[in-house]
Amino acid sequence: MSATTDTLPRPSAALRRARLGVFASFLACGFAVATWVVHIPRLMNNTGLNEAGLGVLLLVLGVGALLAMQAGGSLAARWGSKPVQAWGTVVMFLGIVAVSLAPDPLWLAAGLMLFGVGNGALDLAMNEQAVRVEQAYGRPIMSAFHAFFSVGGALGALLGGALLALQMPSVASMSIMGAVCAVVALGALPVLMPSHAAVAAAQGADAAPAAVAPAPARSHVLRLGLILGLLAFAFFLAEGTVNDWSSRHAVEHFGTSESLAAAAYGTFSTAMTIGRLCADRVAGRFGAGAVVRYGSLIAAVGLLGVVFLPSFGWAVVGWGLYGIGLSGIVPQLFTAAGSLVPGPRGAVVLARIVGAGYVGMLAGPAIVGGLAGLVGLNDALLLPVALCLIGCALSFTLRLNGPAAKAGSGEV
Repeated sequence: MSATTDTLPRPSAALRRARLGVFASFLACGFAVATWVVHIPRLMNNTGLNEAGLGVLLLVLGVGALLAMQAGGSLAARWGSKPVQAWGTVVMFLGIVAVSLAPDPLWLAAGLMLFGVGNGALDLAMNEQAVRVEQAYGRPIMSAFHAFFSVGGALGALLGGALLALQMPSVASMSIMGAVCAVVALGALPVLMPSHAAVAAAQGADAAPAAVAPAPARSHVLRLGLILGLLAFAFFLAEGTVNDWSSRHAVEHFGTSESLAAAAYGTFSTAMTIGRLCADRVAGRFGAGAVVRYGSLIAAVGLLGVVFLPSFGWAVVGWGLYGIGLSGIVPQLFTAAGSLVPGPRGAVVLARIVGAGYVGMLAGPAIVGGLAGLVGLNDALLLPVALCLIGCALSFTLRLNGPAAKAGSGEV
């Protein structure tokens, strides 16, 4: 523990409740994504959708989420993130139900657009809350929030698998799971932090101004925002590569069975969750810069092992290192983005950086897939390696703001 962390006052009861509320929000968001993912094979059969069509619909979902994030950032700046989380959760639930009822691809596309809009709004709101709770705590806790997204995904996969095994109709199983998401996310609202305007009103007109730093120069915000956006794009693309290509690489390059190939993604996901549960301590001791710099290097070494080592067993080790390395990076970027501009406008900046990350995640499958068509999938995986190294180099050009920076060296 750093000296900074050791001398922090004990958080208030209200702040501890807000932290639990953010944990619940991340859990619900991960659970909602799992609700969709585990039902994909059945929904494809129900609607006659093929793999190419699924790719188009995943793009529809992502575009809906991206648009909602940008709108949600402006709404959160004006009214706070709690209303954004409320309407986003309701829209997300309606989208889940609509998807479960889809008789054809067009209906499914409309349902996924709804689901994407709701999920994107919830994603933006919970990250805005996470930034503010972390700032109030005065020490790094962002990575733990993101770990609960992974926990929610795992719980959703378990429940979804169980309901599917019972041969429950999709409308019933998805409605049950969607209701669980809604209850958890809406139930968290009363304990989340109020809007900046509400906090200012509660302090009273005669109170001393809140500890809000002067707004930085616009050129400074644009420069750092651009760097953070590029980093988010690069690391989201690098992370998304595993979702789309890890199992395929194992089958194509090492000749494994499809069931054994799943160990690649499973190892990465486990390592990612464990890493996020530990990353806050690393950031608190050594600073956010160390998490980004050395995490990206560890990820690059891990993926180089996947590409060049001769056996699938060693490749699994490489995927684990890749997960450990990437695990703490995105949370530090979100903390920095939310801290770049003080006050309610921070939500707008956060929405832009999160949006840049989503663009990387949406573009990643097409970019890596197109490259694989030219040079083969194994060599195409050198692109995420390059992005990790570029991200490491870019990280030296800025100083990360927020508790993760202040607790350690802070410079990137």
